[in-house]
Amino acid sequence: MRRLKAKGVALITVMLVVALAAIIATQMLARLQLQIQRTTNINFNQQAYWYAMGAEAFAKRVLFTAFEGEKDLTHLGQIWAQGKTTYPVDYGEISGEITDLQSCFNLNALRTKPLDDSSNKKVPARLAFEELLIAINIDGVDEFEAEYMADALSDWLDADSSIASAGGAEDNDYAGKEFPYYPANNYLASVNELRVIEHFTIPVINALKEHVCVIPNSNLYRLNINTLSNEAPEILQAILSMSREDAEQALSSRDDDGFKDVKEFFDLPEITKLKITEDQKQLFVVDSEYFKLKATANFNNSFFQLNSTLYVADNNKISVISRTIGRD
Repeated sequence: MRRLKAKGVALITVMLVVALAAIIATQMLARLQLQIQRTTNINFNQQAYWYAMGAEAFAKRVLFTAFEGEKDLTHLGQIWAQGKTTYPVDYGEISGEITDLQSCFNLNALRTKPLDDSSNKKVPARLAFEELLIAINIDGVDEFEAEYMADALSDWLDADSSIASAGGAEDNDYAGKEFPYYPANNYLASVNELRVIEHFTIPVINALKEHVCVIPNSNLYRLNINTLSNEAPEILQAILSMSREDAEQALSSRDDDGFKDVKEFFDLPEITKLKITEDQKQLFVVDSEYFKLKATANFNNSFFQLNSTLYVADNNKISVISRTIGRD
């Protein structure tokens, strides 16, 4: 009887050991499969990254080719301005689009000193930004609210901690929030940074995105009249304080190759009647220096998006001055 009991205990022990070994083996196999899948995903993502970098190199070549024969002219008839282009590659595809960062309003242009020590004087870029906010007809945004948003953005950009005007905000305003932080007191890195600035709501930012951009570490305030979209007359309307109808008419006066020089633009009837000043004329150019590439790469269902800012020097040397990963 005792021998039978001993055999029963031994059998149960063996079964427990086998069950435990099976559990351990299953866990090891599952972890191994996870590691293999993780390594595969990393490899796929890395390949998508290099595809995107390839798109950047190709964009530099496209810009070089476009300006090789037209060094002092940038217009929408050139090869870089063909819109979004997609190329098939092994196990995926690459998409890219180049846009001119001087065909939109550079938000960093507000990082400038006032024209004089009087607090009533506003820099031209700030005045144009307030006009732009009103021109795009955002619900709930009037002249009063537009001025407050310009105040807040100016304070976010300037290097000091002093509130510029009634609608401004500095350290104490942001540090007193439920989740406190400090203002950058420096250039914007992305349009999406507006989300953390006082007075800027999601509807306002979404409405602005079609008209504004950010040139990294630059307060450049020059608009290329040749690359300004016919569908965005509000920018021209804001800078020159003109009617929307006149702005649309001026933009439609361009031929496929744009204006040959700024004088051709200033001689338009819609512009001559404005009697713009020499300082205002300095805001317009027909060639551009800053461009943005939006590249998306897909490899075996791994996606990678790259946003590159390209700078074209006078000698047609093209360099990358910033890169961001993901949606901008």
